[in-house]
Amino acid sequence: MANTSDLRSGAVIKYNGENYYLTDVEFRKPGKGGAFFQVKMRNLRTGSSAEHKFNSGESIELVRIETRPFQYLYKDGPHLIFMDNNTYDQIPVEESAVGSEFRFIKENEIVNLQFEGEQVLSVDVPQHVNLRVTYTEPGFKGDTATNVKKPATVETGAEVNVPIFINENDLIRIDTRTGDYIERVKE
Repeated sequence: MANTSDLRSGAVIKYNGENYYLTDVEFRKPGKGGAFFQVKMRNLRTGSSAEHKFNSGESIELVRIETRPFQYLYKDGPHLIFMDNNTYDQIPVEESAVGSEFRFIKENEIVNLQFEGEQVLSVDVPQHVNLRVTYTEPGFKGDTATNVKKPATVETGAEVNVPIFINENDLIRIDTRTGDYIERVKE
């Protein structure tokens, strides 16, 4: 067991029987009353955010998390299959345990899996990925006066809104957290 002085951004704690990733930790000592830690955290299983006040000196349970790189191989029913490139061990992960940003990950892409013991807690995908546009409507010449967007399908099957100058077979960079188009990538 640890206490609140061990709280740091990026740490994982057990709270109400669930594992939470600490996104923001702030120590506060008001003029009246005792000191406390204001914590913003994200549930690793559901992805929901929460806030909590821990009194100074309160006991907490830190969770030891190990992060290892794995290669995404393929989807098999409700499971995603990953392979450790060192041992060639393949492990299935429930698709429901992965965030929505996984729709931008291609087969054979390297991602980081976070483990508590041998249980997979979450899958960390890269913040930005480069994907090829497989289908989009052609833009109209002269329709560039405003910031017009159109839907485009990328090679993973995900749909992204892109500027009208993007054509099929263009390589684009996408922010996996928001699903937004960032820029066209030169090859």
